Amino acid sequence: MKIQRYLALPALIALVVALAACGGSSSTAKLGASDVAVVGGAQITKQQFDDLMQSAQKNYQAQGRKFPKTGTAEYSSIKSQAVTLLVQQTERTQKAKSLGISVSDKQVSARLDQIKKQYFGGSEKNYQAQLKKQGLTDAQVREQIKQQLIDDAITNKVTTDVKVSDAEVHAYYKAHPQSYVQPPSREVRHILVKTKKLADQIEVQLKNGASFAALAKKYSQDPGSKANGGKLTVSKGQTVPEFDRAAFSLKTNEISKPVHSTYGWHVIQALSPIKPAKTTPESQVAASIKQQLLQQKKSAAMNAWVTKTEKEYCSGSKVSYQKGFTPSPDPCETLKTQTASTSTAG
Repeated sequence: MKIQRYLALPALIALVVALAACGGSSSTAKLGASDVAVVGGAQITKQQFDDLMQSAQKNYQAQGRKFPKTGTAEYSSIKSQAVTLLVQQTERTQKAKSLGISVSDKQVSARLDQIKKQYFGGSEKNYQAQLKKQGLTDAQVREQIKQQLIDDAITNKVTTDVKVSDAEVHAYYKAHPQSYVQPPSREVRHILVKTKKLADQIEVQLKNGASFAALAKKYSQDPGSKANGGKLTVSKGQTVPEFDRAAFSLKTNEISKPVHSTYGWHVIQALSPIKPAKTTPESQVAASIKQQLLQQKKSAAMNAWVTKTEKEYCSGSKVSYQKGFTPSPDPCETLKTQTASTSTAG
């Protein structure tokens, strides 16, 4: 289980961990006995770590799973994730200040009000009940909302100049022609049964004038179409090969002989002529392509920013861990290995 970074909401949504504010503000913070790590000028306390692990344990309980025992590989993995998460969030909070980003209590309260309305019908009682169920406090939730708002603001700041041109959209459209081709299609109906004997009997009944819809409702094993008289729209190449060949070789209104596939035996009737393949015009998909490319560029920009931030903290020895709390893998060591590999490859 990965420890998640977002706000815990009702039970149907995965528990998301709440964090207490990082202590310490000195630019020369020292690693104390009650700390698990120091990041720049901030200490990450064992209490913060314990709160995070407790939230993870609550998540396991909500899923009906036993939390890993101390000393096991799975426990060590969760422990490493918790420490890494605390360090990364502390780094981002510090970098936000250098970017001129700040989040007020008023903004936090406004976002919390939105969450209460959306997930709890505006009921303070229901909200408090959910906090109790998940072992969270209002202060923890507010701190996590603050972190989310900081992360959002960082993303907006880092990606503010990211743009996608019409030329890039056109180039993408031309480079991915198959993504915008709608294959041939037609309306058919079928009855799926388990044995050829029954399929043969159904074929005879149909060719003698029996109601296709009635027989489909009575015999078909396809839950997706039986209630609709066996009707469905099929696109060429998107069903099992045996069904596909039969469906697109029949004349309109013709009933097939029993066709065997991995699902059983089909009796198929073509209800409409085959609609030829067609290509969706660029003008109809340009907006979605632009949004897709924009998201890709923003993700790339954020990944680059995160890597740059990690390098800054690692190379400057701004991160140190209490004995027994160094993550495995250590993000700084991983970064060094990746940098060395890139340099060698270059």
